[in-house]
Amino acid sequence: MNSTKPPALSQPWIYSSRVDLLFIVGPAFLITGLVILFRGQLASISHVPPWLWLLLVVGVDVTHVYSTLFRTYFDKVEMQKRQSLYLLTPLIAWVVGCLLYSMGSMIFWRTLAYLAVFHFVRQQYGFMMIYARKEEQRYKWIDKLAIYTSTIYPLIYWHAHERNFDWFIDGDFFKIEPAAIEQFALGLYIAIMLGYVIKEGRVWLMTRRLNVPRNLLLSGTALSWLVGIVIFNNDIAFTAINVISHGIPYLALMWIYGHNQVQLQGGQPSFQFRWIAKLFQRRWLPVYFAVLFGWAYVEESVWDSMVWHDHGSVLFIADHISVINAEQTLVWLVPLLAMPQITHYVLDAFIWRMQQANTNWKEILFLNAK
Repeated sequence: MNSTKPPALSQPWIYSSRVDLLFIVGPAFLITGLVILFRGQLASISHVPPWLWLLLVVGVDVTHVYSTLFRTYFDKVEMQKRQSLYLLTPLIAWVVGCLLYSMGSMIFWRTLAYLAVFHFVRQQYGFMMIYARKEEQRYKWIDKLAIYTSTIYPLIYWHAHERNFDWFIDGDFFKIEPAAIEQFALGLYIAIMLGYVIKEGRVWLMTRRLNVPRNLLLSGTALSWLVGIVIFNNDIAFTAINVISHGIPYLALMWIYGHNQVQLQGGQPSFQFRWIAKLFQRRWLPVYFAVLFGWAYVEESVWDSMVWHDHGSVLFIADHISVINAEQTLVWLVPLLAMPQITHYVLDAFIWRMQQANTNWKEILFLNAK
């Protein structure tokens, strides 16, 4: 009796193996590897230098926030479908932000920090589910546990140990006692990751198949979060790993989506402005980043001139903006400046839902999947 081999597994890439490896699953490995390679040099630098801050925070972190505009406010069809969500979210974000800041600046920043953490954790979960979209449901519970554990354990460690870095400002995370909580979390982390490996081994023995992008995504997430938060206690290491492994994949995801949208809709894409469609052509890729960087640069210049006053050496237009730096002004000003990133955090929880009805985002995103 002749046995037949199972058909070759079609890997569930988002765009292609090359693009996904370079820009979605690869950045976490690349930046973590560079941090490990240059750990000696990084240990001698206590704070992020201005030029590196401009590259990482403005060039990647804030820039990726504005890329959401192309998926939401700059899409006529999307705006018509969820007009209330897109119009009310920034308004509610600002009002709630003002209320929180009026109760104390630390209350505002702490709330914003935990909202950002939730967003970062959920992005990794979202990518995990995208790469598991073709698989059976019976194993997805361990996948979900593994991706959440790979991010939550380092955060618990951070809460239990003093770190030389913060999410936004000094003291924005609570501290937990006793340290036994972190030890229990570590044991749970090891057990869940071991369970994931056993599950993958069982799947391999049964099918001779492995989901390459899903496994790489989990491995890169676990590695980058452990190195950036637990193993190294360095501001530059944390900032670089945190920003690159989060922002670059998101920027790539948004460009892939826009590129596919133009391809699918032909000569009449649903963008609010015709020039947007050009940004998603390969030859216009530098302009795509330049436009986003420009918006981010202006925002950070306003932040620096009105609130922070610490990056004037690289934000050259900051000196030309001024405002009375009074507490009653900051109550409404800080939440207003934070509104774009809060809106990004909130909307991102809605626009990529795998089970979302009345949307064709999956048809667009996976148009060229191969």
